[in-house]
This record gives sequence, structure tokens and C-alpha cells, in this order.
Amino acid sequence: MGEYFIKIIWFFLPAGIANMAAAISRYLPILNYPVDFNKTVGGKAIFGPHKTYRGLFFGILSAIVFVYIQSYFYQPDSSYALVNYRSSDIWLLGLLLGLGAVLGDLARSFIKRQIGLVPGRTWFPWDQIDWIIGAIIFSYGYISLTWPVMLGAIFLAVLAHPLMNYLCYLVKLQNNKL
Repeated sequence: MGEYFIKIIWFFLPAGIANMAAAISRYLPILNYPVDFNKTVGGKAIFGPHKTYRGLFFGILSAIVFVYIQSYFYQPDSSYALVNYRSSDIWLLGLLLGLGAVLGDLARSFIKRQIGLVPGRTWFPWDQIDWIIGAIIFSYGYISLTWPVMLGAIFLAVLAHPLMNYLCYLVKLQNNKL
């Protein structure tokens, strides 16, 4: 059972890194332009001013870089990998995982704005699983993911996301504990 979860964590770690990098990138002084150009739908923000091209760029870039790092450490007889990094297009895999993570986050932001939830307010479990669902959807066409892997990834995201948020809160990278 432990090996099963390690494989899931290892595979989706670039998407998790993308999700965190998008948030942490707010400290960088470049590409600070709202993805929605401050436009509205029905009088409500599409995504809000906190969803920027900077977050998209650095989120996707970090996933690509992390998959490249994973490929460097990959051994063909490894028990921790769901994919063969030597026969996979690691740049495409990184792009799909990163793009899925940040677009999953954007989709959740859109829904939150449309139903009237303010940015930063916790919306369980969607705040925890938006990025993993996006990563699953985008990587599914490239990597054959089984139902147990997808459900295991969602389960782990629900558990790990609050822990990561709390750690980021402790080191003052974010304002919310959860």
C-alpha cells in the first residue's frame, strides 16, 4: 500500500509544485497582470486580480523543471515511478501536469467568484483538489491513469493540501492557516 501512494505522490509532485509556485510567485515583480484583465461576468470577477500571468507562467515552468529533475533520478527498475521517464516526453508531461494544476485552480476560482465566495475563503474540498483534478484531466490523455491512481491522488491531495498550507502559513508565505 505504501508503494502505491509513493508512486502517486512522485507522479503528481510536479503538479503540486506548480500549484505552490503559482502562489509563491506573487513576490516576483514581473508578469503581474490579471489573467481575466479585470473583466467580469454578470457583474462578478471572472477570476479576480490575484490570478495573474505570473502565477500561470511560474506554475507551469516549475512543473516542467521538476519533471526534468525527476527524469534525472529515474531508474528503470524503480518501484516509485508510474511512468518510464526515459521513454516519455518529459517536457510535455511537465507542461500537462503544470497546465492542468494552474487551470484547475483557475476553474475553481471562477466558480468561487460566480457563487459569491471571496478570495482566500476556504471552500472545502475544492480548494484542496482543484489542482489535482486539473492535472489528472490534462495528463490522462498522455499517461494511462487508472481509477485507483486518480482516486488515490484526490485522497492524498485532501490530506496534504491543508498540511502544506499550514507550513506556508508558518513561514509567512500565506495568510491563511488552511
